[in-house]
Parts: sequence; C-alpha cells; structure tokens
Amino acid sequence: MSEDVHVSVDELELAAELSGGEARATSADIAEYALWLADDALVLSQQLGAWISRAPELEEDVALANIALDLLGHARSLLRYAGSWDGRSEDELAYFRDESEFRSAWLMEQPNGDFAQTIARQLLASAYMFELYSALRSSTDETLAAIAEKSVKEVDYHRDHAVQWVLRLAGGTDVSREKIVRALRDVWPYIDELFRDEDLTTRLADAAVQPSSLRAGFDAVIAEVLAEAELEAPAIGQSSGGGRHGAHATPMGHLLAEMQVLARRHPGAIW
Repeated sequence: MSEDVHVSVDELELAAELSGGEARATSADIAEYALWLADDALVLSQQLGAWISRAPELEEDVALANIALDLLGHARSLLRYAGSWDGRSEDELAYFRDESEFRSAWLMEQPNGDFAQTIARQLLASAYMFELYSALRSSTDETLAAIAEKSVKEVDYHRDHAVQWVLRLAGGTDVSREKIVRALRDVWPYIDELFRDEDLTTRLADAAVQPSSLRAGFDAVIAEVLAEAELEAPAIGQSSGGGRHGAHATPMGHLLAEMQVLARRHPGAIW
C-alpha cells in the first residue's frame, strides 16, 4: 500500500501542473463548470481525510488517505483551470470563498458518520464520478478531457474499494449489515441532484457532460452491487439539493470552517 501512496503523491503534483501553465479557461462558463467538478472533489477529499488515524484498520487508514489524495489532485487541477479565467489561485478558491460560493453537490457534504456511512456515501460518489469522468474524456475542451482521462483511472479504484466494503459489511455480522442498510438509507436522498441537467451544462453542450446522460450507467452499477450484497434500494424521497447554485446542506458550514481556518487566520503564510 505504501507504493500506492507514493504514486498518488506524484500524480497529485502532476495533476496540479496539468491545468496550469498555458492552459486557460476559454469562457466564464467553462470556468464555472470546472469549479463545480472541483468542489465535489475538494469537499469529498476533505471528508475522507478526517479518517486518517481513525479508520477501523491500519490498511484502511492508508487506503482512505490514498483516495483523499487522488481527489485532492483532481480538485487542484480543476481549481487551477477555473481560476485561470479571472486570475484566482487554487488556494484562493479553496480557502477564501464563502459557503454560498461553493458548487458542490449535497451528497459530498454529508457527514462521515460511522464507517458504514462513509462507505455508503463513497459508493454513490465514486460510481457517479466514474460515469462523469468516463464521459468527460470526450469533452471538446482539451483541458477538461485531459483531467478526466487521468482522473477516471483513479476513480475506478475508488469505486472498487467502496464496492468491496459494501459487500463485506452486508455479508458480515448482523450489526455490520444493519449499519450499511441504515447508511444507504441516509445517503440515498442525495442521488437525484447529481443527475439534474442545468442551464450551464446545456449552454456548454459538448464541452460538458449532461448529468442526466450518466444516470443509466450509474443505476446499473448500483443495482448490480445491491443485488450481489442482497440489499434493496431504499424506498425514500429525494432531497431538493441546490449545491450547484450555492445552497448547501447544514454540515457544509462546519466542514468549511475546519478546512479554511488556518489559511484565513494566517493569510499569505508559507511554510
């Protein structure tokens, strides 16, 4: 596993360079779309980082750290690209935007809860991201396509990791099965928001991915996992969401306060 961590750190640095240099967003819409994708990855990375030294197994500490680093690499690439439109740096975008300026989906903002809760959230998030990046490789925007080409390989691992843990929890003890059933029920209301077409993606046409086009692939994967785990999809209503427009779930404020406190308390500090 330590080899994977070293690879992840190297790839994180590569990702940070991928959209830097001469690559500049060609429109405000492209920059905004990059920000949507970046915020999903950044928020989820921050969430997973909280498990380091707290996971149920030492190997899982490393695995979750590895996934968090991958997502941070995706976020850095996308933040740099988004900021190239108006001159803001990745740090400015990550640490000095207020809650209403973030564009992350509500699923990414849901609390870690217990380990089963994190795994249920990760299953849905990684299955969605895999479909997203797979499709985004065909974007007419070369930088977004390049970021997607790299990111999809990593998200494939993230998805497999979550799938294996869902199967393990569902097939374990009565307690572990009860926990994953409850966890899926808790995160299920945040699925629909991921697949709602927006005016922005419609305007961008082939440069972006229309969220609704990803739903069939996502549903097929989740259905297969649930069938293998002998679990049923929760029959529960869907949240209205609103993250793409700056309306966030309650936990988001707490998450940003923790993530941004050091940078805001010591602006410009370098160490």
